[in-house]
Amino acid sequence: MSDREPLDPELRTVVEAFEERGVPPWHSLSVESARRLENELFSAGEGPAMATVRDLSIDGPGGDLPLRVYRPETGDATGEGLPTLVFYHGGGWTLGTLDSADDVCRELADRVGCVVASVDYRLAPEHPFPAALEDASVAAEWVRAHAGSLGGDPARVGLAGTSAGGNLAAATALYAERDGRPPFGCQALLYPITDRSFGTDSYRANADGPLLTRRDMEWFWERYLRSPVDEHHPFASVLRAPDRLFGGTPGVVATAGHDPLRDEGRAYADRLDGHAGVAAHHFPSLSHGFCSLTDDVARADEAFDEIAASVRAGLGSATGSA
Repeated sequence: MSDREPLDPELRTVVEAFEERGVPPWHSLSVESARRLENELFSAGEGPAMATVRDLSIDGPGGDLPLRVYRPETGDATGEGLPTLVFYHGGGWTLGTLDSADDVCRELADRVGCVVASVDYRLAPEHPFPAALEDASVAAEWVRAHAGSLGGDPARVGLAGTSAGGNLAAATALYAERDGRPPFGCQALLYPITDRSFGTDSYRANADGPLLTRRDMEWFWERYLRSPVDEHHPFASVLRAPDRLFGGTPGVVATAGHDPLRDEGRAYADRLDGHAGVAAHHFPSLSHGFCSLTDDVARADEAFDEIAASVRAGLGSATGSA
């Protein structure tokens, strides 16, 4: 399979519709304007119906840490509770809300057949690295401790995230390994950010997008990191983490051919494959963000099903508990 094939025709239609609407690039906006635009573009979806959707807050490092918990209509035949995913939204650590991730969370809950706990972590630049990771880790450990009360199985708790959220899911798994906590059932990393390095072939081929550009990623990294020194931190640029931290949580990694992040995502999958194991999925005709486009792009819908099957298999075989 090639790294990059012609852009899927239905996806091209979506991209052209964005262009016709005059959607400006993220890096051209103020943080406030970018957040308003992100909410406008991605908070209108509906997604599958759930048995319950509950908003709650837990004690986080920065105060109240909101979570939104989705329980699908899928029943649990084992009597042990459903597998559970702790989900972190994308948005370059700078954008994103529980509402803008609502459709992806509903799709994950429905397609995997699991409880999903979506985390409203603190955003940069007001709260730079490592604030989001601290929130991500606290939320994951809280969910492990309370999965039963959420309708989940404490022995089958995994991590998931899109883009910057994939970075946080990976970093949370590394964090747990460093601190000697049990591994998670899986880490589902969907087109994840794994390294602050702009010299890859995929950055050169996809510098102008679609849907995510090199300039956008430079803008996001500048707002997330406290200083240039942080780019070398293994919990920020997770691809640079030492081998000893990769041994616990197996991965499901999805990458897209028309994504600047393609090569760093595939490199991270290779790291996981050499240690905890990985189910790697690459979609050469798709772009960054394809999991949010399943209603309009048939190949994205099929891709989401493939990813969900791997996540379901990973959580089904998980044996670690809190």
